Amino acid sequence: MSSKLIRGLVYLSAALTFTSLVFILLYIFANGLPHLNSDILSWNFTTDNQSLIPSLITTFIVLGLTLLIATPIGVFTGFYLVEYAKKGNKVVGIIRMATDTLAAIPSIVYGLFGMLFFVTFLGFQYSVAAGVLTSVIMVLPLIIRSTEEALMAVNDSLREASFGLGAGKLRTIFKVVLPVAMPGILSGVILASGRIIGETAALMYTLGTSSNLPSGLFSSGRTLALHMYVLSNEGIHVNQSFATGVVLIIFVLVVNGLSTFLSNKLAKGTK
Repeated sequence: MSSKLIRGLVYLSAALTFTSLVFILLYIFANGLPHLNSDILSWNFTTDNQSLIPSLITTFIVLGLTLLIATPIGVFTGFYLVEYAKKGNKVVGIIRMATDTLAAIPSIVYGLFGMLFFVTFLGFQYSVAAGVLTSVIMVLPLIIRSTEEALMAVNDSLREASFGLGAGKLRTIFKVVLPVAMPGILSGVILASGRIIGETAALMYTLGTSSNLPSGLFSSGRTLALHMYVLSNEGIHVNQSFATGVVLIIFVLVVNGLSTFLSNKLAKGTK
């Protein structure tokens, strides 16, 4: 009886989750698609034309630069924790505690830190550089933990076999361990990408809310999520905000789809 009750609760939870997701998507698409026209997809943003193209390009810039910096640091840190650090090392415990703590901090706290340190103390002002560096700190825990879990999931027999054939530590890591762990590492990068794309609070205090396309690393801009927030907060262009939400959802689905496709390819290549 208890097993049937648990199974019923599992099915009910899954149905509620799926229904909620479908309702949200249908609601946003129903309100946003009718207003997704040539004006909102034009190149320049004006008071009469709330174009989202500058925000879309800014999202690509922030996402690309953040992953370019955060991915190597996070992956190499994960390799140190699993492959190089000795068991019982106090440094490992400190790094893991710091990682778990950073992962639990609300994004607005990252935004306040970025504003005080990057924007004010270092004098970056509201800029792409300040937004990217704040985003790097914000997503590092995700990448580090996913890399660590992916490496720990690799069977030790593969490492021992590689060492038995005369391969060194570095060659074993890059030729044996990394290909097997790559799908798990990429999953962390996908989660980090989703957080960057959907972030508003941290970027509002660092990147700024300029509607223009950034002219450089030290100029302001806004991502799609910020663009949607600003339009809805003004209360004048709510329809355009829904249209931006449609583009944002499609953008996230495309990024996740490509990442999942690449992850599956890598997984098949290691078998």
